[in-house]
Amino acid sequence: MSGLLGVRLLLLWGFACLWLCSSASGDLFISRDNEALQETRGAARRLQKRSTNEKTVEVYRVAVDCTVTSRFAHTVMTSMAVNKANVSQEIFFEMELPKTAFITNFSMEIESKMYVGEVKEKEKAKKQYEKAVSSGRTAGLVKASGRKMEKFSVSVNIAAESNVTFILTYEELLQRKLGQYEILTRVKPKTLVQEFEIVTNIYEPQGLSYVDAHATFLSNELLPLVEKTVTDKKARISFSPTMDQQRKCPGCDGTLIDGDFIIKYDVNRQTSLGDIQIVNGYFVHFFAPPDLPRVPKNVVFVIDRSGSMSGIKMQQTREAMLAILKDLHEEDHFALIPFDSSIEPWKESLIKATKENVAEAMAYVKKINDRGATDINGAVLRGVEMLVQGKQSKALPDRSVDMIILLTDGMPNVGVSDTSMIQQNVRSAIGGNMSLFCLGFGNGVDYGFLDVMSQQNKGLARRIYEASDATLQLQGFYDEVSSPLLSEVDLRYPDNAVDLLTTNHFKQLFNGSEIVVAGRLMDNDMDNFLVEVFGQGFEEDFKVQGQARALDWGVMYPDEEYIFGDFTERLWAYLTIQQLLDKSKTGASDEKANATAKALDMSLQYSFVTPLTSMVVTKPENEDGPDSPLIADKLTEEQRQQAEKMSGRHYGYASSPPRLAYYPPTPTYFVDGDPHFMIELPDRDDALCFNINDKPGTIFSLVRDAQSGILVNGQIIGDKKIPPDGKINTYFWRFGIIHKNLGVRLEVNTQDISVFQDGKRIKLLWSDTASLKGPNVDLLVTKDRSLKVTLKDSVKFVILLHKVWEKHPYHRDYLGFYTLDSHLLSPSVHGLLGQFYHGIEYEVTDLRPGEFPEKPDATMFVKGQELNVTRGWQRDFRNDVKNGENVPCWFIHTNGTGLIDGDATDYIVSGLFKTV
Repeated sequence: MSGLLGVRLLLLWGFACLWLCSSASGDLFISRDNEALQETRGAARRLQKRSTNEKTVEVYRVAVDCTVTSRFAHTVMTSMAVNKANVSQEIFFEMELPKTAFITNFSMEIESKMYVGEVKEKEKAKKQYEKAVSSGRTAGLVKASGRKMEKFSVSVNIAAESNVTFILTYEELLQRKLGQYEILTRVKPKTLVQEFEIVTNIYEPQGLSYVDAHATFLSNELLPLVEKTVTDKKARISFSPTMDQQRKCPGCDGTLIDGDFIIKYDVNRQTSLGDIQIVNGYFVHFFAPPDLPRVPKNVVFVIDRSGSMSGIKMQQTREAMLAILKDLHEEDHFALIPFDSSIEPWKESLIKATKENVAEAMAYVKKINDRGATDINGAVLRGVEMLVQGKQSKALPDRSVDMIILLTDGMPNVGVSDTSMIQQNVRSAIGGNMSLFCLGFGNGVDYGFLDVMSQQNKGLARRIYEASDATLQLQGFYDEVSSPLLSEVDLRYPDNAVDLLTTNHFKQLFNGSEIVVAGRLMDNDMDNFLVEVFGQGFEEDFKVQGQARALDWGVMYPDEEYIFGDFTERLWAYLTIQQLLDKSKTGASDEKANATAKALDMSLQYSFVTPLTSMVVTKPENEDGPDSPLIADKLTEEQRQQAEKMSGRHYGYASSPPRLAYYPPTPTYFVDGDPHFMIELPDRDDALCFNINDKPGTIFSLVRDAQSGILVNGQIIGDKKIPPDGKINTYFWRFGIIHKNLGVRLEVNTQDISVFQDGKRIKLLWSDTASLKGPNVDLLVTKDRSLKVTLKDSVKFVILLHKVWEKHPYHRDYLGFYTLDSHLLSPSVHGLLGQFYHGIEYEVTDLRPGEFPEKPDATMFVKGQELNVTRGWQRDFRNDVKNGENVPCWFIHTNGTGLIDGDATDYIVSGLFKTV
C-alpha cells in the first residue's frame, strides 16, 4: 500500500543491507556523516562495475532470530560474508532497528577471533572517541533513519580468503497499539544469500487470539515458504528461501527479497484483572480489560494558524480536523481554538458533539487560514480555562476525561516566548487535572519543549513529518487517544511483597492499548500476593482484585529447553530505564539528576545502549594503524530532529514520503462502506475511487476470470428504513466465491461462512476464531472481525465484518472485500474490481477549486476520455474495523462512468454464483 497510508504508529523492526566493496582503508565505523557514507557507497558501486565478472565477496548467511516472551522481544541479527579474493577487502554491514529498542550487544568474529562490544558511560566513550579522531583514526555513531528507525552501519577490512560474522542484538517491550502488537523485519540483502532465514518464536501465556504474517515481497511462489505454526500459547513463524527461490529470474543475480516481513498478533483477554506473570523473582502485570464502555471525553483542539502553517500544512491540518470531528461521539464535548498572535476560540465554551454542532464546526474548520505570529502560551492557557470553567459550571460530565491537543509547527514568538516559562505556566494551570498532547509539525518546531510540556501534564508528544501523508499521521495519533476507557487507573500490590515498582498510576487507559507494570518480589510467599486495580469508568468506579500466582514455564512449554528465562527482570529494567529517562526531563533539578543517575546505573548493569551510554567495540589492529574504536550511541528525539535538519532530510509534499512499512507496497483493490470502490496504486503513490449506487438486493460481478475459474459476486443490502435525510445507504452483505479449477465454493454473509468442496460443506461462525487449512484453500477467521482467504496459485483476499449496534434504527451489519494479491490471475480478468488488477493508465491535470476548499477538482484523462474528478478520501478498515483510516483518492463521479468499462448496470448478475 502506498505511503498515503503510512499513519499507524506501530512498532518497527529493521534488518539488514549488506554492502560489499573493496577499499584501501581498514577502518571500522558507524558513521553519522551522510556524505562520507554516500561517497563510500559510490566507491563500492564503481568497484562493482569494474568487477562484474569477478565475484570476490560472497554473502554466505543472513539470519534474524526473534524470541518474543510475554511482549518482550529479544532479536539477534547475524550476517556472515566471505572474502574469496586474493587481496584484503573492506566489507560494509548496514541495518535498521527501531528507535525504541536498546542495543544490548554487537560483536564481530574475524578469523575465529571474537570482538565483543562493551557498554560504557557516554562521557567515557566520548573521550575514547575524541582520542581516536584526534589521532587520525576512524570512529562513528549510530544515525537516525526515517521516522521510526535507526541505521547501524559498520565496515571492516578482511584479509584474503577470510570471513567475518556480524552479530547485533537488541531488546524491546512491544507496545500494544490499536489492538495489536507488531514485529517488522526489514529485509534488504541486496544480493543472493546462500543461507537466508527469518525465525520468530512467540510465547504468550495468556494465549494467542490471532497471529498474521505476510511480507511486501511475497509472490505466490514464495508464499508457501512462510511456515506458520500456531498453538494456544505459542507461535513459530519462519521464512527460509533457497538461492534459486530468491532469484528475480532464472540465471540472474537479482533478488526478490527486498521489503518488509511483518508479523501482527494479539493475546486473549479473559479477565478484568489482566495477566500477572512471575518468573525468577520478578513480576509483570499486563492490564487491558475487555468489553469496557468508553468514557466521554472533553477535548480542546488548539490549532496553530500562524504564517508558517501556510500552504500544504494548513490544508492537511484542515483535512485531518474534518475527519477527526466526524469521529467524535455524541456524548463527547469539544472546542476549537485557532491561534496565531491572537487567540480566537470558535465558541466561548465546550459544546456537545451533536451532529448539528459537528457539522457547524466542520464548516468553520474549512475557513481556518494561516496568518500572524505564534502565541502558544496564551492559546494553551485559554484551553485550560475553558475546561476548568466547564467542570466548575457542571456543563461537562463528572465522569469524563479532559484533554487538550495542541498542534503547532513553530516556536513561540509573541506573548510569553520563554519556553521554560510557558511550561511552568501550563503546568501550574493544569494542576494535574487534565492531559496535554502536543503534535510538533515539521522540523521547525522545538520538539524537546513540547515533549517535556506533555510529560509534565500526563500526556505525550508526537512528531508530525512534513509529507503527503501528514493528514493521516494526525488522524493516526488521534485514533490512539480518542477512546478513553478508564481514568485515574491505580494498580496496587502488597507493600510487604514487592519493591522497585515501575509506574503504577496512569491518567487514562485508551481502547486498543495496554498498561504494563513490573517489579521485584521481596520473597517467594505467593499466598499474600493480592493484586488490586482501581479506576474511574463511564458509569461507575472500576474495581477488581485477585491473587497472583507464579507460572510454571516448564509445564506450560515442556518442549522448550530455553526461553530467554530472565525476561521478566530485563523487561522490568527496560521499562524502569524508559520511565527514568522521561523523569530526567521533568521536575526539579535534583529529581532530574537523581533519575539520570539511576538510569545510567541500570543501563550499565543490564548492558543497554541508552541515551546515557555507548557501546564500544575495539577493531583489530591492521596494516593501516593501531586498534580503532567503534562507538554506538542512542539518539534522543531532539538529536534525531537536529540530524535531519543538518542533513537537509525533510520530506516535501511533492515527493514520496519515507514509508512506514506498515502496508505492503502492492496495489490493493477493495470495496467497503456504501459501497465505495478503491483502486490503490502505490507506484504512483495515489488512488482512484468511485461509488456504485443501485437498489438493495442487486448482485454485482466483482471479479471474473474464466481462464483460472475465479468468480466473486456480491449482493448489496439497504438500511432498515429510510433515514431522516432521505438517503438510503447500501452495503455488501453477502459474497459468493468460486474457484472452479480447485473445486472450491464459498458463501460469506454477515452471519457465517460456508465452504463447499468435494461434496462436503463446512460452516464457520463469525463468533469464533478459527482456521481451516487444506491443499487448495487456507481460511483464517478472526472473531467478529475478518476472514482471510488464500486460494492456491491464484488470489488472496480479506473480508471484513462490520457489526452495527443491533438496535440501530437504520443501519445493518455489512461486509468489506479487500484483494491483497491478484498478480497470478489471467489478463482477461474483469469485474468491477477485477478489470483494474493489471493496472490503469491515467493523467491528472488542471487542479482547481472545487465545491469545498478541501476537495479540489481536476481533469483526468483515462481510457481516451476526459473526466472531471474530485480529490477526496475513502476509508480503509483493515487495521481499524470500527473507525477506518482515510485514504486520499481521485473520486470519479456517476457510478465510475468513464473509469469502469461500460456502465455499472453491465455488471449486474442474476445470482450469487452466476456470471450473467
